[in-house]
Amino acid sequence: MERDELRAVQDPLKERYRDDPGGARITLSAEGVLGEGISCSVATGRALADAGLHPATGGDGTLLCSGDMLLEALAACAGVTLRAVATSLGIPLRAGRVRVEGDLDFRGTLSVSKDAPVGFTAIRVVFDLDSDASDEDLATLMRLTERYCVVGRTLSQSPDLSFARS
Repeated sequence: MERDELRAVQDPLKERYRDDPGGARITLSAEGVLGEGISCSVATGRALADAGLHPATGGDGTLLCSGDMLLEALAACAGVTLRAVATSLGIPLRAGRVRVEGDLDFRGTLSVSKDAPVGFTAIRVVFDLDSDASDEDLATLMRLTERYCVVGRTLSQSPDLSFARS
C-alpha cells in the first residue's frame, strides 16, 4: 500500500472519529473452548489455534503456548504499526524483520517459589530494517511505532483486567 492509498483509507476514519469520539471506541473479543486434557482452542479468524502447556510447565510441545502467542501478537502488531508509520511518513523500507523476546521464570506459574513472578518480567522488541532512510527518520519511525503499537502500549500500561464466571 502506498502513502496516498493509506491516507485515502484512514483520513475518512480520522474525520469520523474527530466528529464522533464515541464511534472510535469498540470492543474486540476472543473466545476459547476448553479442549481435551489441558488445552484450549481459540478461533483466530483464519484458523483454530490449540493452546496448551509450555514444555517448561509439563507440556509435550505439540500445542501452542499462550506466552508464545502473546509475543507473536506483539511482533505482528509492532510490524504492522511500523509499516503503517513508515508508509504514512514516506520512509522507504526495502525489507525488515521484527524479533520479540520475553523473559519468564517458570517457578512462579508452577508455584515453586512465591518470590518468583508469574508472567513476563522483560520483553524486548528489536527491528532489523533495510532502508536508506536517515538515522533521524529511523529514530522517528521507532518512536512512533512504540507510541502507536496497540499490543505494546497495552502491555506497557497494564489495563484493568478482571476474571469472572458468567
